[in-house]
Amino acid sequence: MPLDTVLAFHQTWFYVAVISCGVVGLWGFIAALAKKATPDSFFKARTLAIGAMLIQVGAGVYLYSNGLRPANSFHVFYGVVIVITLTLAYLYRTTMAKRPALTYGILLLFVMGLGLRAWANV
Repeated sequence: MPLDTVLAFHQTWFYVAVISCGVVGLWGFIAALAKKATPDSFFKARTLAIGAMLIQVGAGVYLYSNGLRPANSFHVFYGVVIVITLTLAYLYRTTMAKRPALTYGILLLFVMGLGLRAWANV
């Protein structure tokens, strides 16, 4: 696949990944504050938001492995921190299941912030 196509996708998909993490994270956080039961649709949206961010990171890894480097190395750092964060969330998923709206809400808002920091360091 041509690098310019993947780069254009990476630059555009950023909005999908960050906005979905932000919206779903805010939804979870507000639901936790309201002390409402977590609907099944939240879990589906959470999965889609995490998947969107992983697709974004995957595109970045593809670009990096094919020699396309960002001007600021902190861009890569924040991508690595996103992967580590999501990996730790996966490892602690049973603990997070006790209060899913709150924990995943905070997690997704944090990941959104990391995505914004990566974008600021292109």
